[in-house]
Amino acid sequence: MNSADENDSEIEEDNVTQDENHDRGHHEEQMTEQDVTTQANPTDNESDDHNSATTVSNTPSDTQADMTETQTVPSTEADDEMNASGQSSPPDVAKYARFKKVDGAQYDRVNNFLRDRTYITAREWAIARLCSDFRTETGVEMTKIGTNLPQLVPFMTDTYTPQAVNQARSSFEEKVTKAGATFLYGAMSGFFTADELDKLMYEVTETAKFLLEVEGVDLSVADELEAEDRISTVMREVREASDDLRTTENVDADTDADTSTESGSHSH
Repeated sequence: MNSADENDSEIEEDNVTQDENHDRGHHEEQMTEQDVTTQANPTDNESDDHNSATTVSNTPSDTQADMTETQTVPSTEADDEMNASGQSSPPDVAKYARFKKVDGAQYDRVNNFLRDRTYITAREWAIARLCSDFRTETGVEMTKIGTNLPQLVPFMTDTYTPQAVNQARSSFEEKVTKAGATFLYGAMSGFFTADELDKLMYEVTETAKFLLEVEGVDLSVADELEAEDRISTVMREVREASDDLRTTENVDADTDADTSTESGSHSH
């Protein structure tokens, strides 16, 4: 089999895996409150098979239209003022405009975009953003988020219970922690050269910036360049510090081995 055939085969296998995983993920979106309280981690298996077959090889600019292209008619202002229960939405909900750039986009399109580049699903991304924005001194307003979810996020069509909101938030936090540990180990292990680490940081930074822009964050060119320089500097310092640490440990290990050998020879 030539290289082109192998690539076509891999793409077909990835697409089958994504379709199967999405079917499970979409089913989870329909969970009732009883489902949430009895199923601890409904999204844990969503990305296991998929992520083992995908890589962060494309920057968001290559296919960002996949997520932002409008597929349905956006809701009207009158619709935005009413939540799913037919009640008037709170003022902060009615004015919320984080996801207007994807107004009308379908959940599937957003979800596929995210799963091709990150560990998180569309619902985890949206709810994590909302939990950050609707945080008060006493905690996150989970009831408000769940009740008004379709008004807050255009591609979310169902309301959520507070338990479902909390579960999605916890799933997001767990995935970020695991992804962070994986990335940091890769940076500290010496697996990547300095240039390779710079290239990797550029790719992941582009994805992160794109998601922020979709949320309505306005990043100037100067701000982007400054952020990239700072991130690059920090990562180089991390790599250099880990190099020094590994060198020190190797020297200590060699010293201990020499000492042990000398002690053994003296005993004879």
